[in-house]
Amino acid sequence: MEEREEVIQSAEYKERYGFNVNVEYDDFEKGLSEDIIRKISGIKSEPEWMLDKRLTALKIFYSKPMPKWGADLSGINFDDIWYYRNPKHVKAARWEDVPADIKNTFDKLGVPEAERKFFAGAESQFDSSVVYSHVNKELERQGIIFVDTDTAVKKYPELVKKYFGTVIPATDNKFAALNTATWSGGSFIYIPKGVKATMPLNAYFRINAEKSGQFERTLIIADEGADVTYIEGCTAPVYATNSLHSAIVELVALKGAHIRYVTIQNWSKNVYNLVTQRAHAHENARVEWIDANIGSKINMKYPSIYLMGKGASGEVLSIAVAGEGQVQDSGGKIYHLASNTTSKIISKSVSKGSGVSTFRGLLHVAKNAADAKAHVSCDAMLLDGFAKTNTYPYNQINRSDAIISHEAKIGKISDDMIFYLMSRGISEEDAVAMIVLGFIDDLTKVLPMEYSLELKRLIKLDTAGSVG
Repeated sequence: MEEREEVIQSAEYKERYGFNVNVEYDDFEKGLSEDIIRKISGIKSEPEWMLDKRLTALKIFYSKPMPKWGADLSGINFDDIWYYRNPKHVKAARWEDVPADIKNTFDKLGVPEAERKFFAGAESQFDSSVVYSHVNKELERQGIIFVDTDTAVKKYPELVKKYFGTVIPATDNKFAALNTATWSGGSFIYIPKGVKATMPLNAYFRINAEKSGQFERTLIIADEGADVTYIEGCTAPVYATNSLHSAIVELVALKGAHIRYVTIQNWSKNVYNLVTQRAHAHENARVEWIDANIGSKINMKYPSIYLMGKGASGEVLSIAVAGEGQVQDSGGKIYHLASNTTSKIISKSVSKGSGVSTFRGLLHVAKNAADAKAHVSCDAMLLDGFAKTNTYPYNQINRSDAIISHEAKIGKISDDMIFYLMSRGISEEDAVAMIVLGFIDDLTKVLPMEYSLELKRLIKLDTAGSVG
């Protein structure tokens, strides 16, 4: 019997983000098999070496068990998913050339307007395909490469071969293997030595079809002394059946480079969001993950940084909002693998009603990581008497000279604070939103203004009617 679940989603979400459009797709069958993988690779006209990676990963996927330690993933039926949903179109370099139905979807979401205001380059992915890709001419003159990963395999094969799967191998976990076998789209970015991208690059991922899987593959390489900020957003329609999003993001920050990676995750509450994100930071490099998780049915995502070189630093700033019917299982991992490395993991979570937020943090200091410094902070806010939160910090410290600090706080929203704000003429709903936004102020400060405003709108949407 087909599994169908009630999706608890507000009317405002459905109107603004949760709509779907009728799009004609290329013929393709559901399910996962070697024949499916060969067909995906054949449609893309991939070289033999990429097909070999896919087929090897498929065997690894079948050999690995489902994770048992986190949220309940038993509702995923791998045989009832489309692993490739390609809308019939030609990828466009001009927004005006995107097919009307797809263009209208992104127009309604405000994606092209955001590109014009804030970004030096942008991509839009619709189900399995990047339908639009554009980069500022000045960035091109600087030698910056920003293309979808399918294009990178063909145009920059040596770079892709050198780095693809080196940060996150297919053997890492079951869903990393699934992505390596089935990946489509995603972003490939290379920033040359000493080049600093003065404006952020952006990608927006949209699942449209029911029972679809989206498996984008993103790889960002910042060469020595380079600097780049990348911001991604994502949404999906509201369906009664479940969809799966299982991406891989690999970051490589070479000597003295800086990468800031920002995610605003706003999937609808019928999407399993199971993502593996990891960075390698070499000598004196810096990597920042800024990770906002507002949507999805179940979210399991733990951005991690391997501090590979002397003087490297990293920061994971995570926010999770678990509204009705949601499980937000998130956090971060940092590995100190060289001397004089520094790190921070800062997590803020908000839970409401039947929502459950869970923080998982791992801090590892290796035996050769002299003079490591690290700070971990996880704060949780409960919006009512039914909400739940869990905290699972884990520290592996193998040096006596390491300086490590850890703090954690949990509290319920203050009735006195709400009363005070309401006495000043503010509605109860707005008062709750103001308190929550103050709680996550660290995150909103580092976002471009339009994204910060959008995050605030999303949080207000998710926390409406919270007090009780």
